[in-house]
Amino acid sequence: MDFKSKYFDKIRIDKGKKKKTETVTGVCQWDGCDKPATHRAPMGRDREGQYLNFCIDHVREYNKTYNYFSGLDDDSIAKYHKDSLTGHRPTWTMGVNKSGADGYVNEPGPKDPTAARIRARLGPGGARTGGTQRVRKLRTLEKKSLDQLGLPPTANADDIKTRYKELVKRHHPDANGGDRSSEEKLRQIIQAYKYLRQAGFC
Repeated sequence: MDFKSKYFDKIRIDKGKKKKTETVTGVCQWDGCDKPATHRAPMGRDREGQYLNFCIDHVREYNKTYNYFSGLDDDSIAKYHKDSLTGHRPTWTMGVNKSGADGYVNEPGPKDPTAARIRARLGPGGARTGGTQRVRKLRTLEKKSLDQLGLPPTANADDIKTRYKELVKRHHPDANGGDRSSEEKLRQIIQAYKYLRQAGFC
């Protein structure tokens, strides 16, 4: 390796160099003090990046009484602390974004950013009295399970439960005089119902 290479010089860390610090010059800004200002102190809220210059004694005095939140009520302080957890950046509920792409679509109308809250009040069919019809985008296994029960994608929890009970009664060996020919069909119905239940359909 060529240690005199221009590329090596660009990545070299010079341990001999000290960190550059800003020097404070002038006279202490404390009333009646004419000592040299050697330390900076922040001016306060809403004046970030602005500083007062003090001598060592007065910067200590200033720091004892400094309160960033002075003049704010308790609610504003609590809101500031809550916002600081996310770096004062906007956040959204998990699984929901501005486009409303959360697995649901509105029919008709634009995408709804409040879909998660509405979905909590709706069944998988999305029926809502006095409102628009909402249809859930089905995954492959969800569609297959609904087909197994002979139900449309708009079926709600009550429809699924009613249909399940009806099919179990129809295909159970006890209802068929001990005939086990529809036992496989019964197993598929039970499996489909269990999957729909785990997926939150009923």
